[in-house]
Amino acid sequence: MISTGDQVDIVIWDSQENSLLTSEAEKSTLMSGVEVGPDGAIFVPYVNKVYIRGLTPAAARTRVQEQLIQIAPSAQVQLKLTQGRTNSVELVGGVAAPGAYQMPSRNYKVLSLIADGGGIQPSLRNPRVRLIRGGATYEISASQLLESGARNTLLRPGDTVIVEQDDHSFTALGASGKEDLIYFPKDDLAAMEAISLMGGLTDFRADPKGVLVLREYRVKHLRSDGSAPRMQQVVFSFDLTSADGLFAAKKFLINPGDTVLATESPITSTQTVFGLVGTVFGLTRQASTLSNL
Repeated sequence: MISTGDQVDIVIWDSQENSLLTSEAEKSTLMSGVEVGPDGAIFVPYVNKVYIRGLTPAAARTRVQEQLIQIAPSAQVQLKLTQGRTNSVELVGGVAAPGAYQMPSRNYKVLSLIADGGGIQPSLRNPRVRLIRGGATYEISASQLLESGARNTLLRPGDTVIVEQDDHSFTALGASGKEDLIYFPKDDLAAMEAISLMGGLTDFRADPKGVLVLREYRVKHLRSDGSAPRMQQVVFSFDLTSADGLFAAKKFLINPGDTVLATESPITSTQTVFGLVGTVFGLTRQASTLSNL
């Protein structure tokens, strides 16, 4: 499709004697680099404006020729399209071939652009796709984009599409297999899945009755009417020894920035105290033995 800013090269052939369009020596006239104006028209001598925006090159050639036939019945037209910079979109980030791409038609969509760029790099973690248009930004995960055709948006000239990996993470602490910053492998992550990513609860150390999720809300999200959290800092507790606690942990979603804390069992603390007492008695007995030598 022809858009504003595109350029067309037009060759007009006319074998008629005393033609207004050609000379006796040359039976053709070249109009090179004629730009489609903001109103969607090009200027053709003796015809004035010809509106070709939204047409295919073949349809535009036919329209120009129909206009010329009124003054030169034997005129024939050739038309070649060169798409302008204003009819392109940018593809940035985690694809094989980022860069500027010309829009081949009005039906050019986000997934088509990504495919033309060689597809999403397989090394990206939970890749996300961002569309920047006129100062507004729209974001979706690549998996959701692939699953829903309705979200595969039509592109407009000047759009920028960015493909990048998801940097959302939570912090794992306490009596678990891993204490680290853990990135989300997918969009929605339940508390039970987070515990699995942490390596589970440590045997003999962790207290399955005390798995905590520490969350800090932004001030703008707080509400006093009960429709949203009232306090900025909130602690959620899960008892994994009960059925209710297990099912709740499977449904409760972790937010980016949360801290998941596996608390230690009270028995562990008791064992630590006994261990210290045992060490003291051991040192005392050893000291007594040495004094008797």
